[in-house]
Amino acid sequence: MSKIKIGMIGLGTVASGVFKTLQDFDNIEIVKIAVRDINKPRNIENLDKNLLTTDAMSIVNDKSIDVIVELIGGVEPAKTLITTAILNGKHVVTANKELLAKHGEELFDLAEKNNKVILYEGAIAGGIPLIMPIKTILAANKISKIEAILNGTTNYILTNMDMKHASYDDVLKEAQNLGYAEADPTADVEGFDAAYKLATLATISLNKRIKINDIYREGISKVTADDIKYANELGYKIKLIAHAELTDENTADVRVHPMFVSKSTTLAHIDYVTNAVTITGFPIGQVTLSGPGAGEFPTASSVAGDIIVLSHEIGTTDYILPMMRCNHSSSVKVTNILDTVNKYYLSLTVSNKVGVIGKLGLICADKGISLASVLQKGVSDDNTANIIIITELCKEKDILEVIDLLQKEGCINKLNSMIRVANDV
Repeated sequence: MSKIKIGMIGLGTVASGVFKTLQDFDNIEIVKIAVRDINKPRNIENLDKNLLTTDAMSIVNDKSIDVIVELIGGVEPAKTLITTAILNGKHVVTANKELLAKHGEELFDLAEKNNKVILYEGAIAGGIPLIMPIKTILAANKISKIEAILNGTTNYILTNMDMKHASYDDVLKEAQNLGYAEADPTADVEGFDAAYKLATLATISLNKRIKINDIYREGISKVTADDIKYANELGYKIKLIAHAELTDENTADVRVHPMFVSKSTTLAHIDYVTNAVTITGFPIGQVTLSGPGAGEFPTASSVAGDIIVLSHEIGTTDYILPMMRCNHSSSVKVTNILDTVNKYYLSLTVSNKVGVIGKLGLICADKGISLASVLQKGVSDDNTANIIIITELCKEKDILEVIDLLQKEGCINKLNSMIRVANDV
């Protein structure tokens, strides 16, 4: 069996896991690895430094290399390196969710034009087998909805806020100290990471190209300990949910934001750094795939799996892996968040006086919004009360109009929180 020659770009945590994993495969040879610093200590025993170079371009231009494995992340220089690799006749394996979200259409089109394949199992949900199952085993299904937890950092924070009855700021600091959150956690806690992943996941699942700039994004930084407490009392957990669904109007509802998720559902019990994806379609019905969403070996498992698949295909046919190629020729209009239909959790501070709750209910009724539950949570020293409301289904623009009217009418002193409530997943 001839060996497939691999050129790696990057040797960080995941790339180190890939390197270690591939040592057990006789038909794969890693011939060059691009790094920033050749002399940096690495967690790899007996690493041959002759494999290392600081010139990444020399790897993508090396005619002897069959597959480029890009594991540096970000847009540049990754985009230039992958583009050059494809033009030089190389297949690509990547775990770069940001690059695929922002430039996937361009790169996949370039790959097809040059009869090359880009595989990206590690870019969406770490070690969870997802892309290949959707493209192969689930290929007979018309997938109508995806509900997913795609970011381990935010799930860790929300889980600990729940378990420890702690504030967002306190748990974030703990997560940073433990290495679960970056010093600058913005990409995770404000939903960018999950949105990048969802752009690609929604595209392959709904079979329509979804543009990253069309995805509504909201993070978890405004979720309070009280929100977590009230969610539990009402039978829910709060999770950062990546949602994609085809609508009856032939548009796509694609968004990332915190949601109340019923405790009766699987996603409500996905805790700490674990990820999960619930797929709804016909004829499968509903299936949930769950597992480690990040880390050295979980993500390395997905990346190495892509490499192994390529190693068995290269040289067998002039057109390899047709099912794994991008076949999305059209985009779809994404529903504006104001036109989405949801249930809502509202936490309101109101004056403790007769008729306030009644007036609140009347204003909601005038706008056609039914209330599923209304709870008053005690009276403060300043004679205000906290009112917790769960609405029935309504359009976002209508609930925002109601909130504006309530404030103008003096019915509420403050909107503390507004969080969307998931239909049972």
